[in-house]
Amino acid sequence: MESNSVPTSLQTLVNEIKEEMFSTNSIDVYSFVSPSAYDTAWLAMIPHPERRDCPMFKGCLDWVLDNQRDQGFWGEDQYTIDTLPATLACMVVLKTWNLGDKNIKKGLEFIHANMEILLKVKQDGYPRWFSIVFPAMVELSQAKGLEFVFPDELRAEVSDVFFHRQRILDIEEFVDKYHYPPLLSYLEALPSTYDIDQEDIVMHLNGSDGSLFQSPSATAYAYMTTGNQKCMDYLVSLVRRCGHGVPSIYPMDEELIKLCMVNQIQRLGLSEHFNEEIDNTLSEVYRMYKKQESLMTKVKLAPAKIYKDALAFRLLRMQGYNVTPWTFCWFLLHEDFVAHLEENFEVFTSAMYNVYRATDLMFSGEYELEEARSFSRKLLEKSMSTLGNINDNLFMLPNFQKLIEHELTVPWIARLNHLDHRKWIEFNNVHSLCIGKVSFYRLSCLQNDKLMQLAVENYEFRQSIYRNELEELKRWSKEWGLSEMGFGREKTTYCYFAIAASSSFPHNSPVRMVVAKSAILITVADDFYDMEGSLNELQQLTNAVLRWDGKGLSGHGKIIFHALDNFVRDIAAKQLHRQGFDIKNDLQDLWRETFVSWQIESTWSKSGYIPSIDEYLETGMISIATHTMVLLASCFMSPSLPHKLLKPAQYEPVTKLLMVASRLLNDIQSYQREQADGKMNIVLLHLKENLEEGIEGSITNVKEILDEKKKELLEHILMDGFNDLPKPCKDLHFSCLKVFQMFYNSSNGFDSNTDLLQDIMKAIYTPLEHLDSMPLKTLTSIETRPKKENMIINSAHFDQSFKHHGTRTFTIRQHFVPKTISKFGCPKVFIPLKLNLCSI
Repeated sequence: MESNSVPTSLQTLVNEIKEEMFSTNSIDVYSFVSPSAYDTAWLAMIPHPERRDCPMFKGCLDWVLDNQRDQGFWGEDQYTIDTLPATLACMVVLKTWNLGDKNIKKGLEFIHANMEILLKVKQDGYPRWFSIVFPAMVELSQAKGLEFVFPDELRAEVSDVFFHRQRILDIEEFVDKYHYPPLLSYLEALPSTYDIDQEDIVMHLNGSDGSLFQSPSATAYAYMTTGNQKCMDYLVSLVRRCGHGVPSIYPMDEELIKLCMVNQIQRLGLSEHFNEEIDNTLSEVYRMYKKQESLMTKVKLAPAKIYKDALAFRLLRMQGYNVTPWTFCWFLLHEDFVAHLEENFEVFTSAMYNVYRATDLMFSGEYELEEARSFSRKLLEKSMSTLGNINDNLFMLPNFQKLIEHELTVPWIARLNHLDHRKWIEFNNVHSLCIGKVSFYRLSCLQNDKLMQLAVENYEFRQSIYRNELEELKRWSKEWGLSEMGFGREKTTYCYFAIAASSSFPHNSPVRMVVAKSAILITVADDFYDMEGSLNELQQLTNAVLRWDGKGLSGHGKIIFHALDNFVRDIAAKQLHRQGFDIKNDLQDLWRETFVSWQIESTWSKSGYIPSIDEYLETGMISIATHTMVLLASCFMSPSLPHKLLKPAQYEPVTKLLMVASRLLNDIQSYQREQADGKMNIVLLHLKENLEEGIEGSITNVKEILDEKKKELLEHILMDGFNDLPKPCKDLHFSCLKVFQMFYNSSNGFDSNTDLLQDIMKAIYTPLEHLDSMPLKTLTSIETRPKKENMIINSAHFDQSFKHHGTRTFTIRQHFVPKTISKFGCPKVFIPLKLNLCSI
């Protein structure tokens, strides 16, 4: 099967979006910034200097009239606590100009109906910004004669907010280095009793743009107070640039907007359609990054800067750019600011979310990233712990809460790309940048209808490809007798799901099919060596593979060899056609090495031999067979794997690191079963040599080694100069690591008959719009669905398969290597480990 071409309808959408989002001639990045109802209302309050009975910015007033939500509030499409001041401000401006009686009535109904739930969700105090702005809007509304009353049961909560405001006013200065944004940026919300000199206001205007801390609302009030022309020039420029619905911050960092556009495209699973645009954007950001690198200590302490720096680090490092962690870990060097972060964690939740995600890309020795990860996780957990019920909380968009919870619960490296894309599509309205003065501010391009349409259609196009390929794979497995061996695990669906959902090559069918077929063969053969074959049968099969001649084989051994032989011949023939050289002998050697490792382990198990840790890992990193799958499939990449790297003696360090990491992941989750079977793995071998540590100590030791190896592997994958592998081949190595991390993240998911059913359905079968329509209990009998829907999954396919990545059982008994293996002289790939696992 060849690579799948993009349907015309998808390509048309792609072209339209490129024109709308990336055309340098016609696109203003500010068109992607979501408007702030609160700030727009303040611009609408400014009277015309010559006609005091008319607004200076009538378009802003019209925007307020036209943008009330159906439920009666103003603000984002899901109401959170920030809708209270926004709604009050919009009602005030309508009352000011004697307009919109129906709008005001509807707004009051919303306030009365939702005030209790909005104010009662917070039990341990309100955010600083809310405590400053909400009382001011209440006072202003009452001064304008808006008739709303607080229920008696809310008087304590309202009093608390007013009390907190007074406390802030008592202890904070107009502008100080300990609070961001400073009090003066809330100028429009400060009470009339608060003594503010006009000279103080003018003194703090930005010299370059005339704004008061880049706040449209504060600058609007500054103009009404001082009549300063620079303020008016700023406001005119703001409306001219952003339209009549203005953002909560202006000017914004245009690089941040572009980075968020790239991030949105990638997280929706659309990267392959915008490779050139992404490359151009990130190369431009990197050029600016190099210029600013020497200025990292001169920082502006703001949520948006942390957000941007962390996002830039992640996007650039993922693209292979050489970036230092201090580009976003700079805040750790400022003790006063760290204290401010901890005190005002709600304001920085989105920024800390990005910091935490940036630390996913940690290389060995980057201790500052470890500190940033620990700190950001602490603040995110604090945010989540203060939210109460995740479905009822109204301090943060609910989907954003769920996203943070998912991020903290399931490591990024254990999540498969395809399913992550689905989750991001489902949560398409979560991507707030960070809290401004009184609201979340976001990019409207993140809710772009065409972009979301493309994401949905692209996801379901992939599903259609995956369904067809899986049916083809099932036919192949059945044709060669691999799905009906009568022993071990039949995991055809698991094997295919793993590579399809993890791969960064959504339309590259040959790669997926080679990996999946390799995994099926490995699972079946490994199970045969582990649990079915006698020592004599295993010896015969091993000898046949070494000779590459199946004469004399019978039963399961014959089926396995002939399926393997056909598979290798098919790959070699296709590669000869594509590249013009024959790799059959190299492929055979690769499989010989794998079968030899299984024979050694089986001989240890049946003879009672217990190897040393080094001896075990020398064989175990081969028997896990990740390299067998990845190197075979890399031949079909573009550019393809260099021919020489197929030879066992010439494996690249990145390949060896993958082999070791996969073995350790497997062993950490399979030691209990293997212990019950009287077998050994790395955890049990370490325990045998370190009895005083106990089993938990042994697991901890192996996990520490694994974490270090994963960091090394990640650096080899992302950065140039470590190996000769083309980038697509390195990416496939990483996909394989993610699959193993997913299978063995917190349990042995590969051997479970039910743990992955829902994920498989989401990845391959369930359309996005019907995500939650099928209860889990129906998945266990999904094979009963009508065949005409092309939704059939044989339940047996969920129960078994991909053995060797599953619960491997490596029993260790006497060290006996058959003479035929010794004579073959298969090149060894040895990593001296001794549980401190020195170097690769």
